[in-house]
Amino acid sequence: MLRTLIRVVLAALAMTGSASAATPTILVWGDSLSAGYGLDANTGWVYLLEQKLKSQAGGALPAFAVVNASVSGETSYGGLARLPAALAKVQPRIVLIELGANDGLRGMPVDAMRANLARMVDLAKAAGAQPVLFEMRIPNNYGPVFTEKFRAAFGAVAAEKQVPLVPFFLAAFATEPARWFQDDGIHPNAAAQPRMLEAVWPTLQPLLKTPAAASPRPGRP
Repeated sequence: MLRTLIRVVLAALAMTGSASAATPTILVWGDSLSAGYGLDANTGWVYLLEQKLKSQAGGALPAFAVVNASVSGETSYGGLARLPAALAKVQPRIVLIELGANDGLRGMPVDAMRANLARMVDLAKAAGAQPVLFEMRIPNNYGPVFTEKFRAAFGAVAAEKQVPLVPFFLAAFATEPARWFQDDGIHPNAAAQPRMLEAVWPTLQPLLKTPAAASPRPGRP
């Protein structure tokens, strides 16, 4: 399993070799929701983002490269451990941090997850990148107290660190699993991917319009 993860990450990072050193890069740092679990390679929301950026480059937006180093099953612990090497390799302008769901699904301590997310934000900033945090939610398997503490952790980190927060990007269709999810009921299907990008775009787009990383905006409490 470890060897597979390493191969996935190295393959994603190697993509930077085909881009110009002057091309600003978005590093997508997520789990299966961003890795495209169960989907064809050209259907995931990150691929759709890359195509959208290409179609708009040269107009209102500069050209951006996208490196998707997301790993299915990843937790905030694993993401934090891998991030320094990826930042050094990719030197991204923007880092999309879409992690934490697997922590919650496994009942890992919320305070530890929150600390891991905060540390990833700090590392991205120290590397000269603009971090963007994704709000995640989980089913009520561990009771309402744990579920609410988990949900609130993302907004709290975003507010504390003054970084943009993407509202839960499955919210628009999470209540219709038969229509928008794969058979496992956890991973969105191909039809849902454009809607996921639609949820990300309003937060991401303003950060693309300046030649340097945009100033952080407060996250939702």
